[in-house]
Amino acid sequence: MRHICFLLIGTAAFSSGQVFTPSNPAALAARQYRQQHERPIVDEFISLLAIPNIASDGVNIKRNADFIAQMLQKRGITPRLITVPGANPVVFGEIKTPGATRTIVLYAHYDGQPLDPKEWATPPFTPALRDKQYEKDGQVISLPASGVRFNPEWRLYARGAADDKAPIVAIMAALDAIKSAGLKTKSNLKFAFEGEEEAGSPNFEKILAANRELFAGDVWLSCDGPLHQSRRQLLTFGDRGISTVDLTVYGPRGELHSGHYGNWAPNPAMMLARLLTSMKDDNGRVLIDHFYDGIEPLSESEKRAVAEAPDMGPELMRELWLGATENAPRKLAELITVPSLNIRGMASSRVGNQASNVIPATATATIDMRLVKGMKADQTANRFIEHVRRQGYFVVDHEPTAEIRLSHPKVAWIVRGHAENPHRLSMDLPVFQDVIRTVESARGPTVKTPNSGGTGPDAAGQTLGIPEVSVPIGNHDNNQHSYNENLRIQNLWDGIELMAALLTM
Repeated sequence: MRHICFLLIGTAAFSSGQVFTPSNPAALAARQYRQQHERPIVDEFISLLAIPNIASDGVNIKRNADFIAQMLQKRGITPRLITVPGANPVVFGEIKTPGATRTIVLYAHYDGQPLDPKEWATPPFTPALRDKQYEKDGQVISLPASGVRFNPEWRLYARGAADDKAPIVAIMAALDAIKSAGLKTKSNLKFAFEGEEEAGSPNFEKILAANRELFAGDVWLSCDGPLHQSRRQLLTFGDRGISTVDLTVYGPRGELHSGHYGNWAPNPAMMLARLLTSMKDDNGRVLIDHFYDGIEPLSESEKRAVAEAPDMGPELMRELWLGATENAPRKLAELITVPSLNIRGMASSRVGNQASNVIPATATATIDMRLVKGMKADQTANRFIEHVRRQGYFVVDHEPTAEIRLSHPKVAWIVRGHAENPHRLSMDLPVFQDVIRTVESARGPTVKTPNSGGTGPDAAGQTLGIPEVSVPIGNHDNNQHSYNENLRIQNLWDGIELMAALLTM
């Protein structure tokens, strides 16, 4: 995930069982239009989902870009594929409104995370409709006939269903609804659909920098991520940054018989376990020196928004089979506004039926540290490395030679990975207040968080100086970045209504 855009309005039921009716005319028009065109909307969505979209697959990425360009052209918008050498294209479109004094840029991405098809219940690029979640014994069902309504709790399974092709389809359907109802736009509108976000957006800032006037605007609506776990609409005004490292520690040159050499040869798996436990206390606080230094505190309005966010902790614990949480009793809404340290994965020798009676030769962990405003990615990685040194390790930035390993009792090879600084803007900005009013007219009471828990590039802010707010629409249990990614149908319907409101803001 980084930026996705479709929501949950209209007939959406909140966790309390209440049904919200929008006051926004465009949202109401979009609901009426959608109810009459559900099957064609889903058919177009399925056609887009059927095109493989891994960022490194240049041929199919181009197919995606061409298909989205055709979607724009079908709505009377002249598309352009904007790129720089070596980059996947950004699909650009524009609607100029006579007399408009404001320009709104809507962003989503059409590429998806890499995958292993063998992990999926159905092929990832053969979209499958299920009558409920696969994890709850959801069964594959046929699409309803044209004119027959979809059950809003059905789910569509495919890579990119939630992250992040749904917002593109929601925007297109919203444009159709606005035209059908004879409604007019009040702002100039621009559309930017990126093709390598899940690869870290290595060229997006270059594309924006080379086309500043083309992408210029007054506000950037970034459509990526899930809704709040309560199914209420979510708005976020920044993203956490990230710093990742690969950490490898060493034992013997090769694996040794655990009976012959146990109690004598150091075991790198045990060494790694001890090293990792030195980084956090039992309640989840990071113990790396100066890890929390420099953090910019939340404003009063941001603190108030966090305090007002629904506490879904007990429900999530039941859903996820958790008997306890870190940093209890603090709420999830508060904890995503502070930094974290997470072990993504660990490996050392083999386990289960493949295990051998050995002392492993190496042990490796991949770690991500999520950062909040005031922290710097490179500085955080430096503090991590210093912590490893303080635990008695000789740290290298390349695979250690025999001489190095013989000269030091403990050696750690640390490879820096993805590094991205955090960003956060004040939700009190006038343009953000306009967005909040518009969203709540379409979606009702909205959860507002200073930043998302995830990481996203601040290309609009860093390169163009445009304030950015995230307007997500995916269901929180969509399995994005994992296998069996899915989109709840009601989220698409609500997203269409929300997009119609924002397009006419």
